[in-house]
Amino acid sequence: MIGMIMFAAALILLMLGFPVAFTFGGVALFFGVFAEGMDLFAFMPYRIMSVMQNTVLMAVPLFIFMGVVLQRTRLAEQLLTSMGRLFGGLPGGLAISTILVGALLAASTGVVGASVVAMGLISLPVMLAHDYDKRLATGTICAAGTLGQIVPPSIILIILGDVLGLPVGDLFKAAVIPGVVLVGLYIFYILVLTRFQPQMAPAMPDDSGLSRKKEILAALLAIIPPLALIVVVLGSIFAGIATPTESSALGGIGAIVLAIIYRQFSFKMVWDASKDTVKVTAMVFAILVGATAFSMVFSYTGGDYLLEEWLLQLPGEKWGFIILAMLVILVLGFFIDFVEISFIIVPILAPVAEAMGINMLWFAILIAMNLQTSFLTPPFGFSLFYLKGVSPPGVRTTDIYKGVLPFILMQILVLAMIVIFPEWFGMSASY
Repeated sequence: MIGMIMFAAALILLMLGFPVAFTFGGVALFFGVFAEGMDLFAFMPYRIMSVMQNTVLMAVPLFIFMGVVLQRTRLAEQLLTSMGRLFGGLPGGLAISTILVGALLAASTGVVGASVVAMGLISLPVMLAHDYDKRLATGTICAAGTLGQIVPPSIILIILGDVLGLPVGDLFKAAVIPGVVLVGLYIFYILVLTRFQPQMAPAMPDDSGLSRKKEILAALLAIIPPLALIVVVLGSIFAGIATPTESSALGGIGAIVLAIIYRQFSFKMVWDASKDTVKVTAMVFAILVGATAFSMVFSYTGGDYLLEEWLLQLPGEKWGFIILAMLVILVLGFFIDFVEISFIIVPILAPVAEAMGINMLWFAILIAMNLQTSFLTPPFGFSLFYLKGVSPPGVRTTDIYKGVLPFILMQILVLAMIVIFPEWFGMSASY
């Protein structure tokens, strides 16, 4: 039972606010010494070295660098301005524009925080100025910003590929249809809502002075550069020309080229982007090293066997396990980050899923979709904090919490659809 006590202790410390990497490492050290003595940690240098030599994980800092550089090119501002003119004349047009821009930013940057902050600074004041309902405006921005979790190239898909031993390119391909369905469902919700309650999202009067032809041309000029980058990054993976790690390097170069096109390039910008990349990467890998120590001690104390035996005896067999696993990840997403869930919870669930003959690609997409929800769920959803930090004083935290609820339900609906009808998404539930 030492492993289970250790697991509970780590969760309690995380919920109390202790740093993630040090919590995992400290709990592992305490229980490891108590159970096996210091000799157990003689294996740690080899485990850390295997993490550092993992070529798949090299894609993480490169995609982060790509996203940070694009954040500094004013790409989001260009897209939101042109798309807002294109759809602003419709009731809910600004909200639809925000969702479409969020999808484009997700496929070109994959950085949730950057997308939410950018759209919060640019789109939210415009929505509020045109009498949009605060809850609808804030919920749309948070939901659109979190699309970077499921729309490739997604950092979480790279991490899951490493944890589950799956090709990242296959994960990227499998995530495309769920991402498109989710975007479509968001837009459908906005259209239906504004059809019956147009006062929640009034049409924006056209005061740009541009003809319709010029508005379409401006929108195309804003969309083509990020689309070209998406084609270079994802197209090279899907066509088998480059591995995800190689395509992430292409993405970094493409981001620099876009910075030059948008006249935002400078060596100071590259230096600042590199520093931000190092900070985020160091956080991810520090958590990974702590999680590696935790999982090693958890395994050596027999916690994985005990948990696996219990999960295999669940009623409903495979479906009982899937339902429980999704509920556990969903609930944990209310309190802890997707990185911790990926490195601690997923490795525990993976052997059971394999033993039950579950298709691990399908299982990974379910987890990714579920983890996306963790960015929106109160009280600790990161997107909620990102948006609150850049919101005008009149927007309350409760407005944001209420605003994201319909989008959380839509994400859960898509998750349920993938569980029940995997063939609709080009997948299978079993091998």
